[in-house]
Amino acid sequence: MDADRIAREARIDALLDKEDIFDCLVRMSRGSDRFDRELFLSSCHPDAVLAAGPFVGGPEELYDWSSKLQAQTYRTTMHKLANFSCEIDGDTAHAETYYLFVGCLGEETNLLAGGRYVDKFERRDGAWGLVLRNNFIEWTSAVAAMGNPLGEIPDLHLNGLPTHDRGDPSYTRPLVNRRERKIPTV
Repeated sequence: MDADRIAREARIDALLDKEDIFDCLVRMSRGSDRFDRELFLSSCHPDAVLAAGPFVGGPEELYDWSSKLQAQTYRTTMHKLANFSCEIDGDTAHAETYYLFVGCLGEETNLLAGGRYVDKFERRDGAWGLVLRNNFIEWTSAVAAMGNPLGEIPDLHLNGLPTHDRGDPSYTRPLVNRRERKIPTV
């Protein structure tokens, strides 16, 4: 095999590893927002140490603590992952991921926070998982909420409504549309 092909295969392997690592981050965020414990925990190795705000502990403890906090504090949450950089050295990887967090406190206020997850991942038995997280919250802001303009659409509920569990429409398989075709005039 020539050197160019070997170098290309190494790059492809690195891309696949980075995608697997980013998938861990997505599973953790989605698991948190949908209150899906199994999905959240699938992103971490069981002995991981995670530091998030005042919390420092393992993945099960973090899920239990954060889901209780979220349920008591927010009507809904959204974790948005942004810039992602990842350095892989064998079966160890270090990643930095920028995030935006939105927590709806009710009808009047939304909490916004931005920061970075600085993480260490390990590949064990062929699977990547988070083993160490430091969450750096760099800013927060409270902004006024406004009514949902989509709430005026009478048949919007036919495709389901957002929930914080596996009843959320994002889990529906196969995905379907129950609304009739309609092109509004502008």
